[in-house]
Amino acid sequence: MPFDTTCKFIAENFSGDIATWLLGKPVALSKIEPSELSVEPIRADSLILLESKEDILHVEFQVGPKPDVPFREADYRLRLHRRSPEKSVRQVVVYLRKSNSPLVYQDSFQIGRMHHRYSVIRLWECDVEKFLNLPGLLPFAVLSRTENPKETLTTVARKIEAIPEERKRGNIAASTSLLAGLLYSKDVITQILRQDIMKESTMYQAIKAEGFQEGVLQGMERGILQGMERGMERGMERGMERGERSLLKRQLNRRLGAVSSELISQVETLPLDKLEQLGEALLNFREEADLSDWFQSLEQ
Repeated sequence: MPFDTTCKFIAENFSGDIATWLLGKPVALSKIEPSELSVEPIRADSLILLESKEDILHVEFQVGPKPDVPFREADYRLRLHRRSPEKSVRQVVVYLRKSNSPLVYQDSFQIGRMHHRYSVIRLWECDVEKFLNLPGLLPFAVLSRTENPKETLTTVARKIEAIPEERKRGNIAASTSLLAGLLYSKDVITQILRQDIMKESTMYQAIKAEGFQEGVLQGMERGILQGMERGMERGMERGMERGERSLLKRQLNRRLGAVSSELISQVETLPLDKLEQLGEALLNFREEADLSDWFQSLEQ
């Protein structure tokens, strides 16, 4: 699902609102490209890096917990220090969907004497009021703590319709509808959020322009929301799979040396979910035999 991409779009297009929320001050932020880091990013698809003259904000939005998050936070902190040692760095992991896993409470990484801490926000524990006063934060209000979720979605819809700028109104509506899919049924979303407003969004136009027309147009017969999700999901899956596969091959060669062509061929055939599992497993690999054993475990 395109939830990471939606959050990334919000952070990059409403960075002042994000800064007010996470930095406590409405500073102007500019985007840092992952390529500006001196070492290849581990998961560029989920990486959000913004900076001002004094601060760097590193945010990762996660639908659910992943065991490698603490390592990633420590790794990126060192990379950011290498790039801009004079700047203050604020690292935040935002969990979108409620989870009882202890991993969503983990806020540090420790190895030997190295101990690194970062901030964690669980949206379902955040009071809804903090998201209702800035347009860029409205999409997160639908996932926050509230006694009446449907009423909250209705409140957000009214605030979206009151936004005077047409393009901004469309972008916020599209982002809200996509994130709301984590909690609400599609019927509820389409009943409350006006679908015609979504047509005004650059997000919706970008989906059409970037080759996702097939999924979008098919879904349009059943509503714009469903089409946007399908088109965006297909494009995301294809892009993520290509990027994950390429990155894993480089990481395997870097960690294990030259890997046999037979094993590389097996990596080429893995679907996205298995690529992600391999990405976590390779942190424990020491030699090529570990990779071979991992493939054998898939067959059992």
